[in-house]
Amino acid sequence: MHDEDKDDDLHNGNGSHGARDEEDSADGDVDPALVSILEQLWRAHRETPGREWSLAKLSKQAGVPMSGLRRHLTGLVDSGLVVTTLAEDGTGRASLSEDGCAFCLEVFGDAEGAN
Repeated sequence: MHDEDKDDDLHNGNGSHGARDEEDSADGDVDPALVSILEQLWRAHRETPGREWSLAKLSKQAGVPMSGLRRHLTGLVDSGLVVTTLAEDGTGRASLSEDGCAFCLEVFGDAEGAN
């Protein structure tokens, strides 16, 4: 298999979620949903500086169900990378903290099309 094929398999949202995911988890790789959430928060920071995204928009853009989004956001908030604002009605907003911005700049880079 060519390296390009491997990249396509890893980035294909419709790919299988079987043995490859189990291998990734066993190797200690990062959850793809977590990466997607951080990518979208980084995109939000670059496109709308100083503004939070709604959790509904973040869930849709990241392709992560709301329950998974909330679970990951809890960890990201605890680690100091993300700031959230939650309302009594269950809605909320999220953005990167200063540390989160620095982390995402290091991981994803500053280019508009950076993945």
